[in-house]
Amino acid sequence: MTRRTVIRGGLVITASDEIHADVLVEDTRIAALATPGSQSWSADRTIDATGKYVIPGGVDAHTHMELPFGGTFASDTFETGTRAAAWGGTTTIVDFAVQSVGHSLREGLDAWHAKAEGNCAIDYGFHMIVSDVNQETLKEMDLLIEEGVTSFKQFMAYPGVFYSDDGQILRAMQRSAENGGLIMMHAENGIAIDVLVEQALARGETDPRYHGEVRKALLEAEATHRAIRLAQVAGAPLYVVHVSAMEAVAELARARDEGLNVFGETCPQYLFLSTDNLAEPDFEGAKYVCSTPLRPREHQERLWRGLRTNDLQVVSTDHCPFCFVGQKELGRGDFSKIPNGLPGVENRMDLLHQAVVDGHISRRRWIEIACATPARMFGLYPQKGTIAPGADADVVIYDPHAEQVLSARTHHMNVDYSAYEGTRVTGRVETVLSRGEPVIDQRAYTGRAGHGVFTPRSTCQYLT
Repeated sequence: MTRRTVIRGGLVITASDEIHADVLVEDTRIAALATPGSQSWSADRTIDATGKYVIPGGVDAHTHMELPFGGTFASDTFETGTRAAAWGGTTTIVDFAVQSVGHSLREGLDAWHAKAEGNCAIDYGFHMIVSDVNQETLKEMDLLIEEGVTSFKQFMAYPGVFYSDDGQILRAMQRSAENGGLIMMHAENGIAIDVLVEQALARGETDPRYHGEVRKALLEAEATHRAIRLAQVAGAPLYVVHVSAMEAVAELARARDEGLNVFGETCPQYLFLSTDNLAEPDFEGAKYVCSTPLRPREHQERLWRGLRTNDLQVVSTDHCPFCFVGQKELGRGDFSKIPNGLPGVENRMDLLHQAVVDGHISRRRWIEIACATPARMFGLYPQKGTIAPGADADVVIYDPHAEQVLSARTHHMNVDYSAYEGTRVTGRVETVLSRGEPVIDQRAYTGRAGHGVFTPRSTCQYLT
């Protein structure tokens, strides 16, 4: 028997259109859109979306559930993290499986499958962190693409942990040019940063704010430039993650003006937070330690402009939460020992809607950077990221007038603070369908661990 859900009376917003329409869902997929009231569809369930937005579920292409880092683990499991994502209107995440040095890609991917399988409230995919480039690794990249893991992250930062040198990066880029994979780059000059960290600690500069001071914007820009040119030599596309500095945006814009397949992602923390947060007294600044780091406020307008001009294409969260008590506190007296990462998977869609309210971006651009483009960039479109016949019924009923105050007291992420504590936003998720199943129903959680399934991805659909 086919299960039917009808969503009536809402404003359907996609990256390309805004139309008042009724939406018919049959089982797991969207079956049809029609002029409001024009179709007398029978349904097992009817959702009244009058006065609300009907939008695609968010696609967060950058999360780190259960990530080992700095002697501890990210505090959200796949179960708690995907539940929180659903509360925030995100219905697909792409998390990062980790290859450890001396181990194969397969071992890392299998470990992440084991963490996620049966535990997720929403659908998920994987990128692969490549920490050890060798001939076997390069062959494995081809095999992973066949399995729907089509993007590979490398680090110019974290020597001794994830770091790849320019030769390793070039080899992986050359392979991706052949097999259609997309290289994602953490672009910071980690070798130089380590020198500055050592010097700062020797001077007695141990507070969290120095984390931002040693990870200089120019070292992000330099690494971004180098990654672009290595990709150009390899003839490969490049996706630069968590862009935070205006100088790095300028490098991306220049490359795109040259016609290169170079793309950039930023995150809500760089759009809404700043070094003022890192400088909060009594070690409170540790809550805001992430890499790339928060920048002075003057960088924010350049990031917003990059999102408007499409020099930046995606907003993901880099969700990597560590509790203040017992985890961030590992770095008391030494900022370099503070676990790097912020919570945010639950806040992204609301913060970006606030950006619509504030006039930074349009409604359609909101959906483009949070749903459609990440789906296209990482081979999930049009299964994900849009509302159209045949697409997965990942649908959010969004109340654009509801007001809320973001707080650790009310969020669902498994972390003891909010990076946006006390921030007032207009707009709130009301109901969420994941493949036609209600996960959030009128602000009540109705989902379950194990509903979310691994979603294989095709290669990047966003190339010029």
